[in-house]
Amino acid sequence: MSFLLSSAAFSNQGPIPPRYTCEGKDVSPPLAWSGVPPGAQSLALIVDDPDAPDPAAPRTIWVHWLLYNLPADTTELPEGLHALPPGTLQGLNDWRKTGYGGPCPPIGTHRYFHKLYALDCVLPNLGQPTKGQLENAMHGHILAQAELIGTYRKGK
Repeated sequence: MSFLLSSAAFSNQGPIPPRYTCEGKDVSPPLAWSGVPPGAQSLALIVDDPDAPDPAAPRTIWVHWLLYNLPADTTELPEGLHALPPGTLQGLNDWRKTGYGGPCPPIGTHRYFHKLYALDCVLPNLGQPTKGQLENAMHGHILAQAELIGTYRKGK
């Protein structure tokens, strides 16, 4: 069985509705997954944009959301997530805040990678880690990865 990540709000490689962006409610989209591998003890979610600030000349990967220690038996996150699943911890996005920050590209159409990792352990409390700190903690513990890519371009 494959480890798959999907959203009822947008298809893979499809446009993210404005509701989930700075031009809308800026709430997190619904996410669902299946096929968590046996032996997984926790899950981690990284949402980032490799096209910042300009897809024609990207200079950085902008981090929109970091979650870790999601229980391995969790199968979804609802739209506009308010209460984290028990034990789930958050890292800092590139606005230096915890929580979801929606797409708000300054120019062009950007890609937003939603990456879900199945881990063979529950990570220690890392405080509010950056993406790099979370990736370092996950190193050697990733059993599988699922990915969902959405796109967004600001309206005129």
